[in-house]
Amino acid sequence: MTNHYKNTISVVYLLFCLFITSASARSSLIRQFTDDLNTNLQQENGAGPIQNLDETHYLNNNQEIASRDYKVSASNTVKGLRDRRPATYSLKMESFNTLLKSTYAERYESRPFSAGGYNWTLVVYPNGNKVDSGSGYLSLYVAIDNSTLVAAHQEVYADLRFYIFNKNERKYFTIQDTDVWRFNVFKTMWGFSHVLPVDTFKDPTNGYLYDGDHCEFGVDVIVPSLFEKSELFTVTEKFDNPRFTWTIRGFSTLLKDTYYSDVFSIGGRSWNIQVSPNGRGTGEGKALSMYLNLNVNEKLRPYEKIYVRAKLRVLNQSQLSNIERQLDNWYNGPEHGRGYSWGYHEFISFSDLRDTSKGFVVNDVLMVQVEMEAISLTKYFPN
Repeated sequence: MTNHYKNTISVVYLLFCLFITSASARSSLIRQFTDDLNTNLQQENGAGPIQNLDETHYLNNNQEIASRDYKVSASNTVKGLRDRRPATYSLKMESFNTLLKSTYAERYESRPFSAGGYNWTLVVYPNGNKVDSGSGYLSLYVAIDNSTLVAAHQEVYADLRFYIFNKNERKYFTIQDTDVWRFNVFKTMWGFSHVLPVDTFKDPTNGYLYDGDHCEFGVDVIVPSLFEKSELFTVTEKFDNPRFTWTIRGFSTLLKDTYYSDVFSIGGRSWNIQVSPNGRGTGEGKALSMYLNLNVNEKLRPYEKIYVRAKLRVLNQSQLSNIERQLDNWYNGPEHGRGYSWGYHEFISFSDLRDTSKGFVVNDVLMVQVEMEAISLTKYFPN
């Protein structure tokens, strides 16, 4: 009885082992069949080798934000020809057609190069970046090495200009955007999906592909620094009291060449009217000369200028028409050249002044006036 029981257990154990072995073989057969089927499907669909997960994530991360052609108008893109070579990086190729014919080598990445304190890579899609709607076009991009970003939220603004050498013209075809490109850890690659049609590029008669299989690409990456200095220019056109009148008594007794009015203040600046009774320059001996001067005590920086629009007048004391002349000039500081004084050598002739019927000199009194219409102010930061 005991022996029969042992034999029964042995038979059951043997059957169990045979079942496990059979199941394992079936699983292996199914897995092998599935792998072979997937491989065949990939080959039939023209698929390439399977990329590892890290590489796939890197490519997709860049491709998703490759260009902004879809959201900017064509007027923001500027194309042209220029003599100057790329200033940041140049990429020359002597076997470009090999990439054009490749099924799997969809793009070429340059070695990293430095610009503006960051590392970059020039990326060329010979047959266009299909993910970025670039099929049938040559696509060019720049990718930033996000390890050079010191913080996850950091953004880098860059001006990009891409180059393609044209041997026929002996110049570089360039394409750029009028706006800057904003790079961060989520947007690491920017550029253009439609640079040139592939057919245009690979036609040797157009000059982009030359000497059999040669071509040259390039890029300028300019990372502008934030300004540390600035200025604010404003113009005031309304004043509480825009006029200053100077009454000159004993006009016929004035013997000196030049006389100055009292100092007056309008628009936050100090001024003087200057008259030369005997005339100056082209007016010497035949006309009164009159000028509006920025007062000598006004201190301006060497580069600072003041815009002034004003009217100079010799007033008519008989209620007839005044003699009026317009000023529209830039003033600089008295210590920085002759631009602190503007006016007219021949403001009013001696004959008009001496003719008492004209009403300009009455009881040996001459009245002159300035009316300010606009005065500028420039504030500098830091001061």
